[in-house]
Amino acid sequence: MARAQVKAEAPLQSFQEFRDRWANTIQNICLDVYNRNRDVITIKKEKVAIGNIMRIMDAVFAISREKGFHSMTLRDLSKKSGLSMGALYSYFSGKEELRAMIRRESVLYATKIIAEQIEQYRNPTDRLKAAIETHIYLSEMLKPWFYFNYMEAANLPRAEKIEAMENELATEKIFIDILGDGVKTGAFKCADVEMTAAVIKAMLQDWYLKPWKYKRKNITVEQYADFVKAFVSTAIS
Repeated sequence: MARAQVKAEAPLQSFQEFRDRWANTIQNICLDVYNRNRDVITIKKEKVAIGNIMRIMDAVFAISREKGFHSMTLRDLSKKSGLSMGALYSYFSGKEELRAMIRRESVLYATKIIAEQIEQYRNPTDRLKAAIETHIYLSEMLKPWFYFNYMEAANLPRAEKIEAMENELATEKIFIDILGDGVKTGAFKCADVEMTAAVIKAMLQDWYLKPWKYKRKNITVEQYADFVKAFVSTAIS
């Protein structure tokens, strides 16, 4: 019987390679917003709808940085986006629904991309590196989305806050599963898998929550990703 060929591990990507592969990330998230909210969005022309959703999101993030989402009025959003009040109501019924769209779609998309990226690798060491790298690279490409979700988490109503917490844990579970597999196979030495995953997540968040720290030191996204990968690897070796 012929011996089965073993597929070589795919190399980890540079940020440029990652960005080139996922160049349409923002458009794809806005497409997901459109497809999953067709019961709310009344615009039927997909291209027009996606273009306007992108304008709305850019305006929301800009206003949120200036004075906070809680202080934003729909008139503010209309002025910043260049869309009339009537046009805005074609996409959502109010601020709460808009916030939910942003949070839900960005989290679902990010989780999907991380899962797809790590599926290229079989051993826990490479899977962990790929998960760390992908999360940091995505947060660089989607910095306004990640930052918005984090800052708005405290202002969510109870039901939505519970959903946000579950989404956070779902992302964390990716790291828990990889670490758990590594412990089982002897690749990692990790006394508390869940706590380790939580600490890794905190390190990943630091990149988009406090970008000024790394900008002052001229730290690039690749350098930060490499540091986190090396730091975690040392901690669990």
